[in-house]
Amino acid sequence: MSSTEEQTFKEDLLNREDAARRTFAHEPGEGEAWWWFGVLATIKATAEQTDGRYALVEILAPDGYGSVLHVHHQEDEGFYILEGEMTFYVGEQTIKARPGSYLFGPKDVPHAFTVDSGPAKLLFVFSPAGLEAGIREMGEPARSLTVPPQPEEPPDEAEMERLAAIGARYGAEILGPPPGQ
Repeated sequence: MSSTEEQTFKEDLLNREDAARRTFAHEPGEGEAWWWFGVLATIKATAEQTDGRYALVEILAPDGYGSVLHVHHQEDEGFYILEGEMTFYVGEQTIKARPGSYLFGPKDVPHAFTVDSGPAKLLFVFSPAGLEAGIREMGEPARSLTVPPQPEEPPDEAEMERLAAIGARYGAEILGPPPGQ
């Protein structure tokens, strides 16, 4: 074996060993659970676990919930619907989604969603990873694996400014309520 072949073999072996060390699994209900913007967000895969390639977050949102209209400037976002019926607003498009639906929200395109029939359970896929750190910073550790108690009134201006500042550190921008609200 030549020295180049030997070096290639060693690198391949190290890459396989590194991949094996990064292998992980979560059972239902496992992961980091956060109450975040009125939903339960359970982080299933992080930047550290996927070598920064993607993050996976399971979301549980109550019936009638509406996310803020926002835009990501650093990552694309995919949405896979597990339960419930929803309406997504991606750019100029309005898209109805039900269990089994998948939607793609490219970076730099504003988007929001509402839960038409819920609760809704869905997966957010962020690529590349990183925004899950913003969920941790904006949210609070979930006290139970349920939707958090809903606020009686919307956040005040100071709270929205705080959340906007955190979002900006992660390349996200809050634009306002979902379309039509």
